[in-house]
Amino acid sequence: MIWTTLLCLALGDVGIDQRVGESVSLDLVFRDERGAPLRLKEATGGRTTVLALVYYRCPMLCNQILNGLLQTLLELKLDAGRDFNVVALSFDPSEGSELAQARREHVLKSYGRPSGREGWRFLTGERDAVERVCRETGFRTSFDPATGQYAHGAALVVLTPGGKISRYLFGVSYPARELRLSLVEASAGKIATAGDQFLLLCMQYDAASGKYGLAVTRLVKAAAVATVLGLGVLIVLLSRRAKPAAAAGGGS
Repeated sequence: MIWTTLLCLALGDVGIDQRVGESVSLDLVFRDERGAPLRLKEATGGRTTVLALVYYRCPMLCNQILNGLLQTLLELKLDAGRDFNVVALSFDPSEGSELAQARREHVLKSYGRPSGREGWRFLTGERDAVERVCRETGFRTSFDPATGQYAHGAALVVLTPGGKISRYLFGVSYPARELRLSLVEASAGKIATAGDQFLLLCMQYDAASGKYGLAVTRLVKAAAVATVLGLGVLIVLLSRRAKPAAAAGGGS
């Protein structure tokens, strides 16, 4: 499997093409954990959504993606199902709802928050719908018939409430601060605290790495503005002190 994955990567068949600002079709119909039809719009619940493209029989990488996401969500004070939603979607059209249900129960038991039952969905779907989401998110996979497994990238896709792609978070480990900032930005600040707004001022998203880093330019500009304001206040205070002194000198 390792050699197949490396070969696919070398040939360019596997990867993630970032499509930030583009939309995912929320009207697409998938199957929920019980096998009932469910529109993607219903799964997102009109909230900011973390979309995890995985497949449930994956022997390694997909487990790491979901486990990494779970560990990060346990660190957040924001709740799935209340502040945002999570959607895991299998890109393997041969997988059925029984696999989705089994994975869902395992994850929700570990998550342990009541809101997660409505806010964290595990979907499967027909080939056309699945492939369309993969195209719209730039998620390229390659199936290896010899092993019956997929070679694929590892990333989370953060969607706005309207279904636009806001951010990609790459890898299998997602620092809580970065995921929170991604959710805050995608929600247009609706779930932001004053601390979040300050962090967004100081941090800047790097599309190449899928991470947030210090926005040096912003910090320099902020420091310059603060310096100018400070000088202005100092000049005003000094001028006010100078006026009484001048008046006293004139009276003598």
